[in-house]
Amino acid sequence: MVSRLVYYLHLRTGHYAVQQSQNTHHGDRNGPSTAASCTKPTGPEPSSQPNPNAVACPRSQHSSSPKPGSSPRHSPISRSRARPPCQRCNSQDSLDELEMDDYWKEVENISRTGGESARGEGGGEGEVPEEEQQKTSEEGEQEEAWLTEAGLARLFDDSLAADQDQEEDSSVFLSTLTRTQAAAVERRVASLHQTLRRRNRQHVPDVRDIFRPPEKDDELSKLKGGSENGQKDVTSSETETELNVEVAFSEQALTYRDNHQRLKVNTGPSSPDDKLPNFKLLRDKTGQTRIGDLSPLDMKKVLRVVLVEMTALFDTAGIDLKAHKAIKLKTKESGLFGVPLATLLDQDQRRVSGTKVPFILQRLMSHIEEEGLDTEGLLRIPGAATRVKSLCQELESSFYDGMFPWQQLKQHDAASLLKMFIRELPHPLLTVEYLNAFIAVNKLPTKKQQLQALNLLVLLLPEANRDTLKAMVEFFQRVIDHQAKNKMTLNNVSVVMAPNIFMFKGFRSKVTEQQEFSMATSTANIVRLLIRYQNLLWTIPKFIVTQVRHQNMESQRKQNKERAVRKLLKKMTTEKTSEKAIPEEGSQGFIRVQAPQFSKVSMAVQLTEEIQAVDVLTRFLSQDCSVAVKKEELCLYEIGGNIKERCLDGETFMKDLFQLNPTAEWVIKVAQK
Repeated sequence: MVSRLVYYLHLRTGHYAVQQSQNTHHGDRNGPSTAASCTKPTGPEPSSQPNPNAVACPRSQHSSSPKPGSSPRHSPISRSRARPPCQRCNSQDSLDELEMDDYWKEVENISRTGGESARGEGGGEGEVPEEEQQKTSEEGEQEEAWLTEAGLARLFDDSLAADQDQEEDSSVFLSTLTRTQAAAVERRVASLHQTLRRRNRQHVPDVRDIFRPPEKDDELSKLKGGSENGQKDVTSSETETELNVEVAFSEQALTYRDNHQRLKVNTGPSSPDDKLPNFKLLRDKTGQTRIGDLSPLDMKKVLRVVLVEMTALFDTAGIDLKAHKAIKLKTKESGLFGVPLATLLDQDQRRVSGTKVPFILQRLMSHIEEEGLDTEGLLRIPGAATRVKSLCQELESSFYDGMFPWQQLKQHDAASLLKMFIRELPHPLLTVEYLNAFIAVNKLPTKKQQLQALNLLVLLLPEANRDTLKAMVEFFQRVIDHQAKNKMTLNNVSVVMAPNIFMFKGFRSKVTEQQEFSMATSTANIVRLLIRYQNLLWTIPKFIVTQVRHQNMESQRKQNKERAVRKLLKKMTTEKTSEKAIPEEGSQGFIRVQAPQFSKVSMAVQLTEEIQAVDVLTRFLSQDCSVAVKKEELCLYEIGGNIKERCLDGETFMKDLFQLNPTAEWVIKVAQK
């Protein structure tokens, strides 16, 4: 039963295995995989943290290290701990130039105001008791959860044997995986089956029976056809600053690792902080796909592939991610601070449908901008603690009534309220499930791989978290744009915001001082990358979209085969073929663009080498003067064929896309974003 599904893995891997070396040059060198939020514990347990001896080292006493009297570690109630030894770590070299004093001052401010807000009635945690929000998965649970999230529960759950649809879905999904992706799945199935054997579950088949090696001819044919899923081979033609999104990131990482091991290349220091690589995407003539461009059905398939690809990327680097499960907590059911994002959006969407970012966060950011972004020390200088506490309570009681006196709100107080909102979310913005993975990004050997991993992790975030994070990093960039006046550079904003995004209440009692030092540079680096590369991180890599296209094509092929097996009438088969045939206009170098929402319902467009999606929209608007919407509000959609629905990037070359999906329909309508 199971073997028929996982047989695809062998065809994809060909005995391929990722080395899980504990001594790789990019091993545990970035300190603990923990993070924080101020309201309640949300991060990983200390037991899941990497080797505390591999920590980032402060550059000097006056910069990266907290000064005596400035770090919360020096408070009278702190335990006496030895200062961690000075060790320079490659993955943290780019952070050595940061002035980390602001980080420790922010931590001290959070520690000081956290206790006060916990006793408040209107803001922060309110009366919700402090309790653990995550727990470490028991043996085998992590693999089961991962396989379930990837839609592969059939590989371990015999109760799903009768579900023919799920079996077909799983087989289609497995058939489109790359070598590294298939190896990631195989590794977790093997680990789970070993665990189940130790529990004496005799019905579990031997992993060697499940992952039976394919016949030699099949294996060779699959290895020779390494690009059968539409991916190109990894080449050295791209430069260090070009991002190849046509080949799976994990496959690129494997090539990088193998080349460096063969040539015995040592990873050199990373770029200086103020010289982050100016990464750019390799031009794709079929158009860039951003989050929100795809239909919900295709987006669901995207997330399955992204989960497997993200895991494969970390596997290739020898990084074992220890996921945690969020525990359902008793949280506030209304209000502004200490309220789950989903609850906030639900109450806001009742007022304005389609709201994606909580009103309170939007209003705080807009108020800060209205007051001007030239204020020196914006986000860094805190407001008065007692005043901020009072303002928090007043917002809780009068925000939705429109009675809050915004004209009296000082800019630094507004910034403090914004940071309080972020850190007092019941669950961290980056989620309990993926918090460790975000921090583990620092362990990847190159900035390019770190950026690729962040791209995948951003895609995996729940929609509410992803949209809120996007609004925040866009705001941070606008603050940075005024750095000549406000003195807040990318580095300054990153070190100030990192503890608000990653720290949680009780965090400092769970980690050693060495781990806390490492957390400072690790989390600041993550925030820095999120802000610097935000235009790249909220896109869907082409190789992911290509795999989704192949899944859709394979599903259609199987459906057609089922119809044949059931002896459908020849007439029906002919009709189905005619529906999928290339339109006559397309074979003559034209496509017909539909516009059912407007008076001009269709338009013929000649396919030339230069014509782009934006040109089609421009021509349509010039021929239909009755259209009241702006061109920016319209989108040309690719519908059907090997994709459910996709809003096209304006720079999409229509002839190239037509060749990729010749049976698609082309429809102009108001963008559904």
